[in-house]
Amino acid sequence: MRRAAVTGILCALVAAWLLLVNVRGAIDDERAFRAAVSCDSGDDCLRTTGARIDRTERVEGKKTASYFLYVTEADGTTSSPRLWGSPSDPPAATNGTRVEVTYWRGEIRYVDFDSTRRYTTADPRGDYRPFASFGLAIGLFGAGILWVWYWWARHSRSSVRADPWQIGVPTTGAVLLTLPGAGAPWVTDSFGSALRLLGLCSLPILAGCSVAALLVRRRQRGDDTIAMTPSVPTEERILTARIVGGVPYATQGFLVAGPTSLWSTPDPTGKAFRRRIPTTLTPIRVRPQYWRDPDQPNYGAKAVVLECEDDGRPVLVVTDRKNMPWLLGTLGSTSTRPEQPLPLRRRTRADAVKP
Repeated sequence: MRRAAVTGILCALVAAWLLLVNVRGAIDDERAFRAAVSCDSGDDCLRTTGARIDRTERVEGKKTASYFLYVTEADGTTSSPRLWGSPSDPPAATNGTRVEVTYWRGEIRYVDFDSTRRYTTADPRGDYRPFASFGLAIGLFGAGILWVWYWWARHSRSSVRADPWQIGVPTTGAVLLTLPGAGAPWVTDSFGSALRLLGLCSLPILAGCSVAALLVRRRQRGDDTIAMTPSVPTEERILTARIVGGVPYATQGFLVAGPTSLWSTPDPTGKAFRRRIPTTLTPIRVRPQYWRDPDQPNYGAKAVVLECEDDGRPVLVVTDRKNMPWLLGTLGSTSTRPEQPLPLRRRTRADAVKP
């Protein structure tokens, strides 16, 4: 959880810097540019001068087409502003064409052709968008991570599950909100409009998460035994699994499930170093992962847990959900016909948390 806290705090700090420093600075520059008036000299006003196009040069290797426009001004000054698009786009930037270039704070911000104004890549309007997009997205994502850290630090005892709904639903909502958070600045004309659009998009997401929380909470309430029908394998199957508990055959590697016997092996082919699992291993029930399970972070996201007993000793067999029917079929094949479900004793949550 310390890693989650550090990651969440870093995301929050980066988002705060982008939104409070970079976005604010870009918006201030845009406002100053829009409010600037024409003058003959000065950095904070718009200074326009005539120029002649000498040549153009395409910018290679960029996803968005652009080109350098080399011009010579009336006083002999040469400059090369970069414009979006292609030199052939109307009005065409042909050699010898007379244009007017407009400076603001020492850079050419736009070029006026006979009938069209084309802004350069130094146009400050909308410069806040990449900062706002990344800042909102990483801020919302960081909020989800911080919630994970807070919940595990304060309320983890309220649920034994490794994936409680109190974590899954809010985290999913935060991830979904990153999409409108990243996209809103690009489809609106101001930062305020982007925030309002994000607020509108958050309403259906919050409503959906609320409904999902009610449904998942009801599903996770009470007995969490997972009902599964055993399937006795007709031939040996190699299962990625681990056996956890105070038994000599505890292992992490592979299990070979046959029609009547179960072996553990470190060999992924299942042919070497086999060790037979004793028939005293008795399955009790299949359940989801618990955060207090030994070595739980290494179980895998799709793994489920088979609670077993061996002469009174608790044993856990962990494998992928799709492999569990074969494991149940092998363990129950000596006393159950293949066509019938293995009779597992159901245990309540109170029984499951007993030491």
